[in-house]
Amino acid sequence: MAFGDKVIKLNDFLLEQECQREEERYKKSGGGRIPIHLKSVANLSNQLLRSGTSIGANNAEATNAISKADFKSKSFIALKEARESLYWLILLYRNNYIDQDQYKSLYDDCEELVKVFVHRCKKLNEDNEM
Repeated sequence: MAFGDKVIKLNDFLLEQECQREEERYKKSGGGRIPIHLKSVANLSNQLLRSGTSIGANNAEATNAISKADFKSKSFIALKEARESLYWLILLYRNNYIDQDQYKSLYDDCEELVKVFVHRCKKLNEDNEM
């Protein structure tokens, strides 16, 4: 859940930052703005928001699973969402939407989540082989 909180804050920060840039450009140019929802930063940020908050949601569902198969399924989905979040973080960083400190902090946290879910999913697969 803490990672989801960070992702939400980053999303809000990036959108607020882009709105401020839009205001400055609008004042200088006198018009011709591109709506923020059409900008790459908004779309990339939204993708991270969706995958980054989905990790915790799927983990919560796994915790309350109605069967072992349901637990396994939700755990694997959480792992996939964590890996997807790493991808969106890389794109945001490579395109200079987040700085190195923001990137490193979120990437490291997300990488830890990937490790936790990889460990869990490997264990679940080993249990099925027995």
